Amino acid sequence: MGRLDGKVAFITGAARGQGRSHAVVPAQHGADIIATDICAPVASVGYPLATAEDLAETVRQVESVGCRIVAAEADVRDGAAMKSVVDDAVAHLGRLDVVIANAGILSLGLVENLTDGMWDDMIDINLSGVFKTVRAALPHVKATGDGGAIVLVSSTSGIKGYGNLAHYVAAKHGVVGMMKALANELAPQMIRVNSVHPTFVDTDMIHNEYTYHVFNPTKKPSEIIRDEAAAVFTTVSALPIPWVESVDVSNAILWLVSDAARYITGVQLPVDAGAVIK
Repeated sequence: MGRLDGKVAFITGAARGQGRSHAVVPAQHGADIIATDICAPVASVGYPLATAEDLAETVRQVESVGCRIVAAEADVRDGAAMKSVVDDAVAHLGRLDVVIANAGILSLGLVENLTDGMWDDMIDINLSGVFKTVRAALPHVKATGDGGAIVLVSSTSGIKGYGNLAHYVAAKHGVVGMMKALANELAPQMIRVNSVHPTFVDTDMIHNEYTYHVFNPTKKPSEIIRDEAAAVFTTVSALPIPWVESVDVSNAILWLVSDAARYITGVQLPVDAGAVIK
């Protein structure tokens, strides 16, 4: 038996990277999946975002383990779209038990160099998008009558105050405040709410010319290789590793949403190789 047999989990930003893993791992443990992703560029983001083909691959991987999936291209900034997708998917799958608010973007810059567009996109997607995700899902989670679990994907930047990331840090700290408020608000219905805080994760969000150049500005982006980037990223963590894998974060989420953590709520769980204690 799987840990999530008979459950349905809703994951945003599910087309690739962490989001795909957060969809596939629950499916491997018996959950049917609702998956969304914008599958389109965001103007202030300097690296390519996921595509419709990426989302189709997530669908393939979930179906390959024998679970159902309803996938849709949707922007977490659009509250009406999120509600429509979730309502339609629950009508098809029958219920909703788990919410994993994962969708997010990364851009970098000193405060005086951040444009209004960079700030607005970051807050709209990484903070307001989490709110709109949870708001769309809550009526269905409550309707089961037997509790549920919500995980908000924050970051080590939701615990620490890294430079060049004020807008990202603000959004990720905001996610923590939302998590704590929701944990209290939803506790009477036995709906648990927690946040996870990954360090660098081995995904396209960090492995791209834009991010490499910010962390090693002395070279042209095309001249920086993965091993050089790894050396820079390793300096952030206590453990001597440059990044964690998506599945490491997914496994932490799996525990949080399973009955193994049935009385865990209001917790900030780092998956960070010791970055927040360094």
